[in-house]
Amino acid sequence: MKLGIVGLPNVGKSTLFNAITKAGAEAANYPFCTIEPNVGVVTVPDERIKVLHEMYHAKRAIYTTIEFYDIAGLVKGASKGEGLGNKFLGHIREVAAIIHVVRCFEDPGVVHVDGKIDPLSDIEVINTELILSDMEVLDRSIQRLRKSARADKNLSGELELLLRLQKILEEGKSARSMDFTGEEAEIVKELNLLSNKPIIYAANVAEDQVGLGADNPFVRQVEEFAAAEGSEAVVISAKVEAEIAELDEDEKQMFLEELGITQSGLEQLIKASYKLLDLISFLTAGEPEVRAWTVRRGTKAPQAAGKIHSDFEKGFIRAETIAYDKLIESGGNIAAAKEKGLVRSEGKEYVVKDGDVMHFLFNV
Repeated sequence: MKLGIVGLPNVGKSTLFNAITKAGAEAANYPFCTIEPNVGVVTVPDERIKVLHEMYHAKRAIYTTIEFYDIAGLVKGASKGEGLGNKFLGHIREVAAIIHVVRCFEDPGVVHVDGKIDPLSDIEVINTELILSDMEVLDRSIQRLRKSARADKNLSGELELLLRLQKILEEGKSARSMDFTGEEAEIVKELNLLSNKPIIYAANVAEDQVGLGADNPFVRQVEEFAAAEGSEAVVISAKVEAEIAELDEDEKQMFLEELGITQSGLEQLIKASYKLLDLISFLTAGEPEVRAWTVRRGTKAPQAAGKIHSDFEKGFIRAETIAYDKLIESGGNIAAAKEKGLVRSEGKEYVVKDGDVMHFLFNV
């Protein structure tokens, strides 16, 4: 899964990226210090893997991962090539979802590109540039489709869809604000529109504002905007995340307790990302390794098996499945779980659930 971190210059994007990936991307107090999208891979925290690793005395514990792309700061006019806009917009097309970092802190030592702190204005600038870029893509698609529709009347429905979408964009609304049927969603997906990508607004607050999001008027603005749009909002402090990144697990927990919070900003972002993209994890466990695998909610057993190896999907026979909590109740003993009738034999139509511990049987 690829997530792109975007926002105006100097809102804390690279600081956040450095913290959650420990990749050391340059963080400087001037626009465009990030030119190429820095890429960092982080493991997805999952307590279940830790428990199963210890229970099975497994040689390896493999967590699923997320790729974070630190995409340079966009500015007004980016869709027309201002700053390094076209290049940056191209980078956004490569990600599955967007994390839009919004500045919600006052700091005279950190220059704001527009000279004032105004989260809603910042959001509007970025969203407008994404929409303007999409309008160019849509215009070209409509022109091509109009020509084709003259010869093939079956394309008239698709043309009508794109014209409706064009009207929405012209009103300054994102493509994701439209409701699509399943068939329409597939057509729009092919266009890879920036404003159709799922988005999480990360309200970046000062260190002393962690855990006090409701008392920060800037944060309230971001949360209300996200709710109205049907998007996710997470309150995070890039500076605090930078401190957490330097701690071991025990020190991290003590630090979080001192701040009065139970999860780091990274963990909140990952949970919000999974929810936004409708992702779940199934598990495989044994002495060689314990591992988490990420699939979309609604994935059937053969396709889940295919995540492990394509041969597993092609030759799929059945899946032996047990819910994680039931396995724990059985002390990790599959034989005991089978005696209690807790292990199920599932076929090709079984829809995988989050936390399923699975063993696949297949023909070579």
